[in-house]
Amino acid sequence: MARRPRVALTLGDAAGIGPELVAKLLSDPKNIARADIYVLANEDEVESAKADGGNVNFAIASSPGQDGVKILSERDNPTPSIPRASVTKEAGARAMHQLRRAVHLKQKGEIDAIVFAPLNKGAMKMAGMKEEDELRWFANMLEYEGTTSEINIIEGLWTGRVTSHVGVEEVAALVTKERVRNAILLTHQLLWESGLDNPRLAVCALNPHNGECGCFGRQEIEEINPGIKLALEQLPEGSVVDGSFPCDTIFLKREQYDGIVTMYHDQGQIAMKLLGFDGGVTLQGGLPIVIATPAHGTAFDIVGKEIAGVGSMQKAFDIAATMAERRMAKERSIGKL
Repeated sequence: MARRPRVALTLGDAAGIGPELVAKLLSDPKNIARADIYVLANEDEVESAKADGGNVNFAIASSPGQDGVKILSERDNPTPSIPRASVTKEAGARAMHQLRRAVHLKQKGEIDAIVFAPLNKGAMKMAGMKEEDELRWFANMLEYEGTTSEINIIEGLWTGRVTSHVGVEEVAALVTKERVRNAILLTHQLLWESGLDNPRLAVCALNPHNGECGCFGRQEIEEINPGIKLALEQLPEGSVVDGSFPCDTIFLKREQYDGIVTMYHDQGQIAMKLLGFDGGVTLQGGLPIVIATPAHGTAFDIVGKEIAGVGSMQKAFDIAATMAERRMAKERSIGKL
C-alpha cells in the first residue's frame, strides 16, 4: 500500500504572518488527512501561532498521521525573543535554522516535501545568507548543481524563467539556446508532477515585437527559437511548446496554455501578480525535493490581527503534496521504492 507524502512545515519569518498561516492550515482536518506533517518549531511557538490564528486548534500526535501532526521541537534550543513586524537578524536566523533542519530531514530520507511560510530576505541577509535568493540557498544546502528555476503559480497558469534574480543588463547574454531548452524542460516536468499529463507551454520573446525579424535584437532568431527546437527534441512526441511570442501579448493567450516560459523576472511576475496576487504560490523548481511557499510576503501591517488569508498557504501545501505523490509514484514505477 502506497504511503502518504511526508511534509516538513516551517513557520517562516516569526515576525510576520507565517505562524498564523501555519496554524490556520493545520486547523483544517483535510490537510492532516492528506499527508504526514512534521512542524519544525518549539511548543511555545506552536501555541503562539494558534493564538495568532484566532485560537484555532489542531491535534498533535507522537507520530504524524491521521491523528495529528508531529511537532519537532528542540528543548535544548529555546525559542529566541523576536519582535513582531520588524526586520531583525534574530528572525532571519530562526527562519534559516528551521529550513536547515528541513533540508537535513530530506538528506536523511525522512521527508518528501518542504512547505515554508513567508520569509523576509532582508532578515535572512542580516543573519548571514549570502545567496541572492532562497532557491540558490536551498541548492547550495543540498549541494545541487542542476537546472533550477523559481516557478510562479496562480490558478490555471505556471511561469518558469530563463533568468531570475540578476540585473537587467545581464539578461541578454544569459538568454542562450541551452538555458531556454533547460527552462522549458524543467517547467514541463514540474507541470507533469503537478498532475498534468500533457502540459501545454508557450515561450516568451526577449525583445520588443518578438525582435521584428532581427530589427530589435536577434535573441529570438539565434537563441530562443533554437532553444524551443532543442526542447521539443527531448520531450515526448506531440508535446506543445509554442513561440516565441511577443512579451506584451503572450499573457493574452494564457487560456490556451498551462505554462509560460519567460526570459527574465518581471516579464512574468508583473503579469502574474496582476492576474492573481492572492492565492499565488512560488515553487523552488528543479531541486531534488519539492519546496513550495506562498508568493506573498510577511505582511507586517496585519500581524496579530487574525485577518491573514490562508489561501496561498493552502495552495502551496496542496501543490507540494500532489507533486510529492507524483514523484513517489514515478519512483515506484521504476523500482526505486
